[in-house]
Amino acid sequence: MNIHAIREQFPILHQEINGHPLVYLDSAASSQKPRSVIDAVSKYYELDHANVHRGVHSLGSRATDAYEGAREKVAKFINAPSPEQIVFTRGTTTALNLVASGYARSVCREGDEIVITQMEHHSNLIPWQQVAKVTGATLKYIPLQADGTVAIADAEATITSNTKIVSITHVSNVLGCINPIKELAAIAHRNGAIMVVDGAQSTPHMRVDVQDLDVDFYAFSGHKMCGPTGIGALYGRRNLLENMEPIEFGGEMIDFVELYDSTWKEIPYRFEGGTPIIAGAVGLGAAIDFLEEIGMEAIDEHAKQLTKYAYDVLSNVDGLTIYGPKQDRVGLVTFNLDEVHPHDVATVLDTKGIAVRAGHHCCQPLMRWLNVSATARASFYVYNTTDEIDQLVEALIQTKEFFGYGIE
Repeated sequence: MNIHAIREQFPILHQEINGHPLVYLDSAASSQKPRSVIDAVSKYYELDHANVHRGVHSLGSRATDAYEGAREKVAKFINAPSPEQIVFTRGTTTALNLVASGYARSVCREGDEIVITQMEHHSNLIPWQQVAKVTGATLKYIPLQADGTVAIADAEATITSNTKIVSITHVSNVLGCINPIKELAAIAHRNGAIMVVDGAQSTPHMRVDVQDLDVDFYAFSGHKMCGPTGIGALYGRRNLLENMEPIEFGGEMIDFVELYDSTWKEIPYRFEGGTPIIAGAVGLGAAIDFLEEIGMEAIDEHAKQLTKYAYDVLSNVDGLTIYGPKQDRVGLVTFNLDEVHPHDVATVLDTKGIAVRAGHHCCQPLMRWLNVSATARASFYVYNTTDEIDQLVEALIQTKEFFGYGIE
């Protein structure tokens, strides 16, 4: 990968923050956007904007072609069997809520089980809490190993014939670990359950093949993979989508409307009520083009190399604790500096132009499992370099000195 050429395509990176060149290490929260994505969204609004699936005029046809073309790109990107199995959503959170409300509430009953883990982002935890409350199902957690990983033996012991749904993140946004989704899906299916995957942190970094993983639902967000905010997608098995009820009602999702009843369009349109996120879909399609041009295999290798390098050099900082496994992780390193609150760490780093995330990362149960209130997190993407990680390490050492901790 030609990192210099890639960085040149991201306008936002060419600026100074507090008198220092920007070092952006917060891509797990939201990635930056290349010029091609910015231009695609701008071009759509300048030349092609109209509502989709409605007008027969030229602008309406061009907008519809762009919107449905983006759906085809998403389907190909994750190897979905057909574009009809891709539902555009506002992001991972909306997609998971659609599964929880549109599918799980109708199939779960008292005595059924929903299985997740303590590493889940709130968007893959709270919806299942609500399903359990409404249906009487039991929410169960696969126990985590000491390093935060999931052991297959623990999954087999937790998932039973009473389990209806298993929903697990592909990559943890705190621990960085890559979960064995294919193996977990096989266990779920042997017990008659469906497999739901939060792909928010995996889809930007690695080649995702939903058919090879054999998952039933897969959700991800565009803004973490160089696309615009406010756009994401849900993949679902055709038979499950066709038997799901929509959770939003109104224009464009209907087939026939009578005074006292209505029928729904075919999938995926029954789940996309109202004017859809047209410009977002166009931008997501452009982001996929950008990533495919680089090559997902190269992006995967780059992310793993950066993560390993960061883990190794940060491990040499006295008084710094890293959370999660050393092996089989991608895209981020989460840590704490002894006696310095992570928010203070992030604030001092910002004075040096380095952007990291600090807080509970929408994973409060995991924070309690780690026995901390918050952590700092440095996350990497296609435009980051080892030089930037070296700058992070130097800034962390200076942060220790600033607070006077660990200094004799």
